[in-house]
Amino acid sequence: MNLFETNFDEYRDPAAYDLENDPYLDDVEFLRRRAENLTGPIIDLCCGTGRATIPLAEQGHAVIGVDLHEGMLRRARDKTEGLGLAVRWEKQDCSRFVLEERSRLVYMVGNSFQHFLTNESQTDLLASVNRHLEPGGEFIFGTRFPNASELLMPPEEEYWRSYTLPEGNRVDVYTVCRYEALTQIQHCTTIRRTKDGSGRVLKEQTSDISLRFSFPRELERLFGETGFEVLNGYGDWKERPLTTDSHNMVFVLRKK
Repeated sequence: MNLFETNFDEYRDPAAYDLENDPYLDDVEFLRRRAENLTGPIIDLCCGTGRATIPLAEQGHAVIGVDLHEGMLRRARDKTEGLGLAVRWEKQDCSRFVLEERSRLVYMVGNSFQHFLTNESQTDLLASVNRHLEPGGEFIFGTRFPNASELLMPPEEEYWRSYTLPEGNRVDVYTVCRYEALTQIQHCTTIRRTKDGSGRVLKEQTSDISLRFSFPRELERLFGETGFEVLNGYGDWKERPLTTDSHNMVFVLRKK
């Protein structure tokens, strides 16, 4: 089994993933602006169910979505069937993906960079991206910022968000996280409680995920070692400055 496949528990229900994440559009709008005048294919790594892939294809771009999770890709294919979009789905390990195409833009959203838990997998990812970029091409990705509130979360349930199922029941989502400083990996359990209109719990499901937090200075070294320069670094997809109070880091890298 591929190392990444041992960390797929959180994604066993692609339809629920869409319900939880589809409302988030800041990264999609950022990418739309960045890609507006581009020609040629765009590559979406760890594309999942196509949350960011499909809007760019609808904008008229040819987009290649790459992911290792068959269930997520199956849902992405179902969502685009018959739409006539210039989109292609590829099942590959994004740390060592191989495509015939070269691109002016490769991107990765949804904090997927945190799935690359080792130095080696991060280096492989950036090297693979570099090989698939045209000279001067850009790699854009976001990852959570390792601020104190993220790393020092108490080991107790914390409310995250709620969403409504098609049949009308509500799902409340909670997380419990534990951070290992030596590995820089946060181990999280997500609890989803499905409730009826009176608030009665009908079902409770849990899933586990491990995510690595990377620090700005180590990322700068990684970028340089894999042939990139930093064009921009932001604190979120709305291009706010990166500060010690930021919750996210968004990087626009250019192939040297």
